[in-house]
Amino acid sequence: MATRGPLGRGKRERERARVEKQKQKLVRREETKQRRSQVGPNDPGVDPDIAGIVPGPQPNPWLDDLEDEPTEDSDTSDNDEGRG
Repeated sequence: MATRGPLGRGKRERERARVEKQKQKLVRREETKQRRSQVGPNDPGVDPDIAGIVPGPQPNPWLDDLEDEPTEDSDTSDNDEGRG
């Protein structure tokens, strides 16, 4: 019977690629840790999602002055129409 050639070359190449990829992931993770630690001090008692939000009335985000427009409730003559 004929013997097969060396099949381990492809396996060694895959293993080297896998090890290299893991090294790159480790470097990326370390960079991410460094970046996150440099963002700013995180107070343990403050939720970062609501940090800086002031309770109470908030300004209108659309910058409309709704108070200047007349409301429909102020016109009383329309309420009696159609009644009998």
